[in-house]
Amino acid sequence: MRYRTLLSPATLTAGFAMVTVGLSTFAQDVRPTGPSKATPLMAQLGRFTAAGVPAMGPSETEVAPRTWDKPMPSGLPGNGMSQHPMLYIGEGYNKILLVNDGKIVWTYSTGSGWEYDDVWMLSNGNVLFTRMQYIAEVTPNKQVVWRYDAPAGTEIHTCQPIGLDKVLFVLNGLPPKLMVVNMKTNKVEVQHELPPPSLTDKTKVHGEFRRVRYTAQGTYLVSFLEMDQIVEYDKHFKEVWKYQIKSPWAAVRLKNGNTLITDEHDILTREVNPRGETVWELSPSDLPEAYRFINTQSATRLANGNTIVCSRGGNGKGPQLVEVTPDKKVVWVLWDWANFGPATAVQILDDPGIPEKPGQSQH
Repeated sequence: MRYRTLLSPATLTAGFAMVTVGLSTFAQDVRPTGPSKATPLMAQLGRFTAAGVPAMGPSETEVAPRTWDKPMPSGLPGNGMSQHPMLYIGEGYNKILLVNDGKIVWTYSTGSGWEYDDVWMLSNGNVLFTRMQYIAEVTPNKQVVWRYDAPAGTEIHTCQPIGLDKVLFVLNGLPPKLMVVNMKTNKVEVQHELPPPSLTDKTKVHGEFRRVRYTAQGTYLVSFLEMDQIVEYDKHFKEVWKYQIKSPWAAVRLKNGNTLITDEHDILTREVNPRGETVWELSPSDLPEAYRFINTQSATRLANGNTIVCSRGGNGKGPQLVEVTPDKKVVWVLWDWANFGPATAVQILDDPGIPEKPGQSQH
């Protein structure tokens, strides 16, 4: 079993000059290395329930079990927990939940404090996640194989695997930095300062960035949460596309070339084309009143064209997940505060594609 520890930020800064790596380099790393099946993650699920997987891993910190004594709404569309196998996280409840066959089959707890924001199951079965204070990769049997701790005064809210060896993230700070780190060699392969709301106001650090994504075209798609814009940069960090929108929490480049955006301020999910034209939009008012989410952070587009919106749910006042068809028909609502906390992000595990190959996962 391997365990990789990233060197301290000070050591990294001294040891590695800022480097920008082109798409040709990444292309060598994102070739499919996992199962060749259309849904490689499904082949990994048995490892999470195998004999010897501990209830609590050596690096876990227990989270108090949820207590909820209010009834759930009846007659919700879909099949509840049985609708999708999924990896689920949310701000305010620091337990990663793996759901399969209508049950929570595996969890990973990280104690009190804030906050989960991004999570990925990789094609090798490992789980990569952000916890604001750090990023970590854990195996199905709960062994930590890599971890990067945010330096004092900084925060991490986003991550994306690029191949099985590299991770993209943003270090919120003064100034914030977009980084790509090789988890095998600990080498910083990309480090680029991003424009901040302020270079001196420490209270602005938390709200600087949430999602950043590396696209199949070799560009960086960056959501500026407090600066009300999404900017796409090429490999040299030249701006190639920009879209103004209030409080963009997340943006993902879809396979059709459009961009799916979640606007936290206006509680909407919007798909825009490369010209910035809205081609699809979903807000709570588009849904039956009984199924309306009351806030939104991220969204995922499924291979069948449906969209799942993740909501923090207002402490039980609304659903956590709502899935709609392209014509906005509600096909699934997860409203389960007895088993799940708020929904910040969800990865649907039976969707096709290799997650660490940019462009194949639309979450």
